[in-house]
Amino acid sequence: MKTITKRNLLTWALRALLQACLLPVSALAVYVDMPERPPFEFSEDMQARQHTVLVALGKAEADLLIKDVNVLDVFSLTWMEHSDIVISGQLVAWVGPTGTYPGTALKTVDGRGRYAVPGFGESHKHIESSLISPEYEAEMVLPLGNTWTAEATHEFSNVDGGHNVEFWLKPHQEGSPLKLFPALGSATPTTEYERGGGYYGYDEIYSMIHDNPWVVGLGEVMDWPAVWDPENPGYQRIWENIQATFDARGVIEGHGGGMTTIDAISAFAAAGLSSDHETRLAHEAWKKMQRGIFLQIRNPNITNSIAYFIEQGIKDWSNVSFVTDDRDPYVTAQMGTLNNDVVTAIEAGMPVEAAYAAVSFYPARHHRIDHLVGSIAPGRFADVLLVSDLKQCAIDEVYANGALVAKDGEYLLEAPEIAWPEWATKTINIGRDIVAEDFIIRSPDPDATEVTAAIQGPFYTKAEQDVAMLPVVDGIVQRDPSRAIIKVATVDRYSEQGRLGKMFWTGLGPLDPDSAIATSQSHDLHNITVIGTSDEAMAVAVNMLAELQGGMVLVKDNKVLGYVQMEIGGLMADRPAKVVAKELETLYEAADQVEWINNTGFAKGVRYCLITCSPFTWRLIIPTEEVPSGLINLVTGETMPIVK
Repeated sequence: MKTITKRNLLTWALRALLQACLLPVSALAVYVDMPERPPFEFSEDMQARQHTVLVALGKAEADLLIKDVNVLDVFSLTWMEHSDIVISGQLVAWVGPTGTYPGTALKTVDGRGRYAVPGFGESHKHIESSLISPEYEAEMVLPLGNTWTAEATHEFSNVDGGHNVEFWLKPHQEGSPLKLFPALGSATPTTEYERGGGYYGYDEIYSMIHDNPWVVGLGEVMDWPAVWDPENPGYQRIWENIQATFDARGVIEGHGGGMTTIDAISAFAAAGLSSDHETRLAHEAWKKMQRGIFLQIRNPNITNSIAYFIEQGIKDWSNVSFVTDDRDPYVTAQMGTLNNDVVTAIEAGMPVEAAYAAVSFYPARHHRIDHLVGSIAPGRFADVLLVSDLKQCAIDEVYANGALVAKDGEYLLEAPEIAWPEWATKTINIGRDIVAEDFIIRSPDPDATEVTAAIQGPFYTKAEQDVAMLPVVDGIVQRDPSRAIIKVATVDRYSEQGRLGKMFWTGLGPLDPDSAIATSQSHDLHNITVIGTSDEAMAVAVNMLAELQGGMVLVKDNKVLGYVQMEIGGLMADRPAKVVAKELETLYEAADQVEWINNTGFAKGVRYCLITCSPFTWRLIIPTEEVPSGLINLVTGETMPIVK
């Protein structure tokens, strides 16, 4: 008999004797045998870390040694001069004075005279707005220093909420070196007045954060009225999202557009919203930072904000980061990404070391993934940028996951060929061909010669809905191009019921007869938005989009003048950034043949013109029983007819 079993028998006998004597037995321990179970199998990640321990001790050979570089210590904002970086597989194993590593390496790179800084990380970005799928995003941004991104997923989650996390993690699993950390789309759907391809309540948010350590939390909470107003129809769902994130120990991202008062900022922070990428004014950003909100500042707000912070006597920069948020490949080719932000910040007076930490360690710590990324330190992914000029952010070489992926601005790898399934490629489901008659707006009085019509425009924030008198011909309300009043419609791409909302429009779009512009990337629900001078042209544009399974289409004289296909989720192209940038340039050149409202050229803002989040007010949505006209004030819930 095993000794431990004998002890158990003696203990149980003693317990029985004490119970018989009515004596307390609670302090007596019971020894139990270890249960039999199969041998534990460590994950690949843990096996890699076990090997890295041996490499750090010099007991196993390293894969790479980067020799004699000046390493940025983001923890103290100092430099470890003349240091070596030892890499084991995808991880940093050892960092120390050059020539003192106790082991050997398969390969050595001489970094003498250069600076080693951590790979850059976007703390808030919509890769969908890059217009390219994630594996091609990697090809575009890695040469610029970006090695990881906290992806704000509410674009794709509104297309297919069930596959959202799978979509963003798949490229890295297929070999892409760009690491993506999903922040779940709180705006799924964008408001309670809409429905699309996803719905996130408590169960969905909790399980996705709990089940996958790369899911960092809840993406930007945009529907502020739903947060503060218990009477708002979105109150229940958004607070379920917030509680689920707290319960799963995730990070809650914010969206504080238009918030400048201390009262509003305090309420924003009190709700648990921990960050903001929507600051417009320097003093607004300062007030938010003082109340514990992590800043994600976009260009061109960096210069004024940094100067103001210095004027205020800032001593700790660790709640400051920079982001690009929404940027297509054409603009990225002109501006860059975080590399440009670093230069801007340094020129504005930010300490060099803090500027680099603001695009690496600070965002990583904010998202609680600094054990994985954000620093050149043992146990982290080996994301190392070799920089020859710090102030100009001149990046010579980019190492991601321990491998050289870019040199002198050129990407060295091939994007993995991903066979995206139909849930990613067949997402435009109108259910029928759209015809010109679908866009007709009839007068409530068929004998009227004119009516009062609601006139919508892009980025609408007025409390009152604008109206105008429009002519009626044979009972049909007419556009008035002489006053730049045309039409807009939003077409349901999800239900296969061919539903649409329609109204009159100004401020953005074509003026030529029989012209239209349409897009399936229409923030944030991503139904199809189409704007046009004739119903026929609008129908042509929408049907072409359905055939392409997403993108942007331009129509003139009722014929397709140009388009860019975005077949992944109707949001992104499965092609390299340079190819898509050229396609965009070609589309913009074709658009020069069209006359535009206010002579603005191609209406790039069409992707955002029907955005449905605070602080926008009157919006056109797909009509419902509660909102039969489709026109609703998102802040108050008030509705009104399109014409009266």
